[in-house]
Amino acid sequence: MNLSEQLKRAALSHPNKQAYIYEDEAVTYEQLDQKVSLFAANLAAEDINKGDHVALILGNSPEFLISYYGVLRAGAVVIPINPVYTPSEIGYLLHNGDVKAIVTLEQALPLVEGMAGQLPGVNLVTYVGEGTDSKVISNIKLKPFTSMVAEEGNPVPSLHTEEDDVAVILYTSGTTGRPKGAMLSHKNIVSNASDTADYLEFNSDDVVITALPMFHVFCMTVSMNAPLISGGTLLIMPKFSPQEVFRVAEKYKATVFAGVPTMYNFLYQYPEGRSEYFKHVRICISGGSPLPVALLHRFEEKFNVRVSEGYGLSEAAPVTCFNPLDRPRKPGSIGTNITNVENKVVDELGQEVSPGVVGELIVKGPNVMTGYYKLPEDTSATIRDGWLYTGDLAKMDEEGYFYIVDRKKDLVIVGGYNVYPREVEEVLYQHPGIVEAAVVGVPDPDFGEAVQAFIVSKDTLTEEDVKTYCREHLAKYKCPTIVEFIDELPKNTTGKILRKALRKHVNA
Repeated sequence: MNLSEQLKRAALSHPNKQAYIYEDEAVTYEQLDQKVSLFAANLAAEDINKGDHVALILGNSPEFLISYYGVLRAGAVVIPINPVYTPSEIGYLLHNGDVKAIVTLEQALPLVEGMAGQLPGVNLVTYVGEGTDSKVISNIKLKPFTSMVAEEGNPVPSLHTEEDDVAVILYTSGTTGRPKGAMLSHKNIVSNASDTADYLEFNSDDVVITALPMFHVFCMTVSMNAPLISGGTLLIMPKFSPQEVFRVAEKYKATVFAGVPTMYNFLYQYPEGRSEYFKHVRICISGGSPLPVALLHRFEEKFNVRVSEGYGLSEAAPVTCFNPLDRPRKPGSIGTNITNVENKVVDELGQEVSPGVVGELIVKGPNVMTGYYKLPEDTSATIRDGWLYTGDLAKMDEEGYFYIVDRKKDLVIVGGYNVYPREVEEVLYQHPGIVEAAVVGVPDPDFGEAVQAFIVSKDTLTEEDVKTYCREHLAKYKCPTIVEFIDELPKNTTGKILRKALRKHVNA
């Protein structure tokens, strides 16, 4: 059960079908599969063996796609790393991940060379760029990517892997300390890609806009692996741009768009955005963080498309829930169990709670990680009796639809009352003058904590305007006592709002 074998089968079934289009240049499944095999063969020739760890420090590009599948075909382990991380962040992941080879951009070579002495395990760096020379620096061989996929190479078949062998290590964002490496087996990633494709009815006619970062698990499964094992076509975008999304959607008759709520907000706010650009889109997929219901309705009305919200996390490869296509979509819900995956809501003792009661969401299925790399205690605390404890507060309705209430760590307790930031944010997003909003808890001498709201506004709003509006729609203890207007909310590279950064701002 190796994902690259799924690609090989697709190449044999429809060799001339377009696998991806990048900067208006199309590549077929046969061509992609050939390059993947060549890359795998050259890794083996450079002493990268089964189980070795290979870091991909790349943005969205054909090279990322080829490297990802090539590493898997070689029986090695992929460690995707955000290329905009700081040198110290990258250095920690390379060291903690016991990386033996790196694929990165040519302009990042000085960074790699500078930390070479700290990375005794690394013996190969493959670089993407204009350079054509191979050389050795501090016992590390530098080799151009072009030479790794040269036509004169000898493609090799996939190295045999067991379904429980680790395929990918995804480092979490580290919101509670140092990032932890979630180990995903071949079974985890293949099953989740297949089950997601089945649930969302992906097929060979789909043309998927791949605008999410490819190093992120959301893109990896929903916008890359699931479409490819279905024989679809990827429209790979180097970076997210509303103008470019609309252009490629119209030109190539895109049928699927997947993004985080911030992307939907940017697309909605884009002045030149029109519904005809999305006229071939059969479904828009939202995940990564909760999509405000007001934004969902506005987007659907403006572009005449259906938006289905889902849920996932790195430790589950990632998808566990999606709003089904054959039943009504419920705004504000993350949907129902996808194929072969079970979700339930439990109390602090691990007992399932009744519909409508808030508890912690836990997950079981073939997609659940094997554990955290080199962290057995954290693994035992997170996976109990086969269930993955997500740390998200949720509730389920009578029809089996789940709703994320908030992260446990984001809960604000005001005078003993629970305030869920998402509930307050949903109200704020309904205000016509508010573009973006985020809520955090701040220390309060009288009530323990109070609610602070950060607002991005397109109108001239005052703090009192916002407070008055909230008092009309929320119980008094839920209303923000502090309102701060800022130009832009802090976000990570996937567009997820960083409440941690806002809390640091409060405490600064």
